[in-house]
Amino acid sequence: MSKLLNTEFVRFVIVGVINTLTYYSIYLVLHNIFDLPYLAAHLAGFFISLNISFFLNTYVTYRVRPTWKKYLAFPLTQVVNISVSTALIFIFVEFLSLSSNIAPFAAVLFTVPITFIISSKILKDKPEQTS
Repeated sequence: MSKLLNTEFVRFVIVGVINTLTYYSIYLVLHNIFDLPYLAAHLAGFFISLNISFFLNTYVTYRVRPTWKKYLAFPLTQVVNISVSTALIFIFVEFLSLSSNIAPFAAVLFTVPITFIISSKILKDKPEQTS
């Protein structure tokens, strides 16, 4: 059972929960305490948690050494995530009348599998090819 729980995807989900809680805390503080509009709070929280996510994913999820190349490439993989999550948050709030405090959490449910695939391609070391 412990071997099953120690898979990359499970570690990714655990790191994702930590990162989501970090993002969501930042979002709520900026949106509710500092009165930032929900999309501005979303973007600020996303970019702060992106850095945390990079280091947690390199060390915990994929167990690889972080490099500048990976660090610089990692945000590029998140373009899909930010695009999809931002669009979903907007749709949830503006068209489905979901609370702007709940919409980011709902969006995460859709973006986790996409983010796992993209980040694994960027962060995992490529196997050495033998000739």
